[in-house]
Amino acid sequence: SGQSQAIEGRVAITATEMLATHYLPPILRKLRESAPGIVVDVVASDELRDLIRREADIAIRHTEPTQPDLVARRIGFLKGRIYATQRLLDEVGVPQSLEDLADKDFVGIEDTASLLEGLVEQGLHLRIEQFRVNAASGNCMLQLIREGLGFGFLPVDTGILFDDLVCVLPELFNPEIPVWLVAHRELHTSRRIRIVYDLLAEELGTLTEAVS
Repeated sequence: SGQSQAIEGRVAITATEMLATHYLPPILRKLRESAPGIVVDVVASDELRDLIRREADIAIRHTEPTQPDLVARRIGFLKGRIYATQRLLDEVGVPQSLEDLADKDFVGIEDTASLLEGLVEQGLHLRIEQFRVNAASGNCMLQLIREGLGFGFLPVDTGILFDDLVCVLPELFNPEIPVWLVAHRELHTSRRIRIVYDLLAEELGTLTEAVS
């Protein structure tokens, strides 16, 4: 604890907008209490940042990095769910099966084509024409879903934060979204990066279901 108090310097963390908005703030509060000398730059972006070029010191990602100069640790996973507003469900009806979603409107992401491929693996067959509004921003996508512009996909931990969202068919659609904690190899020599990395691993591990 005393060593942590004495550590100073900047650490840049990159994460998706949703993770940065809804998961990071309470963790950074704990970091402030244990290591107040560390200044954190949060890079909230749904684009993959290049740790090799030092666009960030630590990344929270949903895919395993392939670069050999990075240290990666899979710390768990989030559960994906389908969400809609009650207003939308009142308008179009409550789906009773995945097939019932075949003619419904959805909110998409920037790369909706890749999303469709992943959904097929979960038994959900949708057409790109069903995604009548798309967003490159995770937070924007969330608000579009909350506005009732279509069904959408969110981590369950995020969806339950909003009373206006209803989880649809959770017993039929519950994919795992892996959570990877990634850092440059300087992790082994920089005390301030190590302190932040270890705290993120511990706190995110309590928010996700551990994977053996």
